[in-house]
Amino acid sequence: MSLHHLHQLAPMDRRRRLSRLREALDPIADALLVTKLVNVRWLTGFTGSSAMLLVLPGREMLVTDGRYREQAADELSAAGVGADIEVTTTPAAFLSGLTSRCPRVALEADDVSWSLQRTADAEWFPRSELVASAGLIDELREIKDAAEIDRIEAAATIADDALAGVLSQLVSRPSEAEVATEIESAMRRAGADGPAFETIVAAGPNSAQPHHHPGPRRIARGDLVVIDMGAMVDGYRSDMTRTFCVGPPTKEQARLLDVVTAAHAAGVKIAGPGVATRAVDAAARSIIRDAGWAEHFVHPTGHGLGLEIHEPLRLSATSDATLAAGHAVTVEPGVYLPGVGGVRLEDTLEITPGGNRPLTRSPVAPVIT
Repeated sequence: MSLHHLHQLAPMDRRRRLSRLREALDPIADALLVTKLVNVRWLTGFTGSSAMLLVLPGREMLVTDGRYREQAADELSAAGVGADIEVTTTPAAFLSGLTSRCPRVALEADDVSWSLQRTADAEWFPRSELVASAGLIDELREIKDAAEIDRIEAAATIADDALAGVLSQLVSRPSEAEVATEIESAMRRAGADGPAFETIVAAGPNSAQPHHHPGPRRIARGDLVVIDMGAMVDGYRSDMTRTFCVGPPTKEQARLLDVVTAAHAAGVKIAGPGVATRAVDAAARSIIRDAGWAEHFVHPTGHGLGLEIHEPLRLSATSDATLAAGHAVTVEPGVYLPGVGGVRLEDTLEITPGGNRPLTRSPVAPVIT
């Protein structure tokens, strides 16, 4: 993925997002105060660390502080969002004035603390009834548009290339931390904003810990090595895991690799529009169960992703969701045997009208000699 290609990413249509939000909001409230920063970014393109977005009928107002005066103007203009911008650290009079004719004002229930709710009730919207809007924007964000898939795919390609660049180093006894640092540096050099999350490199017995933090342990011949990584492009994230054996695997290691590879293939095969997320989980989990390792598959088979590495969609036994075209999800079965090691295999998929399309494309070649 070249830096030139990154500049050719499809433009976002944020005005359409705001229109869809108003349609969803209409039966709930007259206005919405967006406080979750990732939702502010999705709607406006603003990337600062301090912001609220007040969505009114026919008007939006971004509230931020003095650090972001110029940045807010630049990013909203680039995003094609005509929201007004208010720079203040004391928004009470300003917000209450704007919503004086709004009988109901919604807050993002999943993001609002008890303290913020009390402030909103007493100071910001004293003449309005406060109502909850749990998951309102998250549900709109579930289905990705073409521009969002473009960014996730660009992030996936950068991660693929970064992984390919470090594989030959695994035989030279680098530490887990050294491999993780090189992967993250390579992704930045290729134009990524940074890693999608802290890169996991787990070798030998450490590979039995699904979220091991890379440390000083050196990778040795005979180790299973789990590398879980992703890049971030324009805020959008990819997620991929590959497991390698340095040198010929033992019989037990080979069986682990084979079972998880089969479980991953089964999950990917079934994933498509109209398929229950629990069915994808069941397809992968049944193979691991039949191998006798059910208790060692300790997490869901996958999750949604986009501006966040874990978005609400879950591919799990307890989920009641259904996949649809435009979903971006992972399929990532794993088996973790304490004292022996673990194997996880993960790809990011776009759910398409006809099935799915892998966005991460690193080959599954588990043995490094």
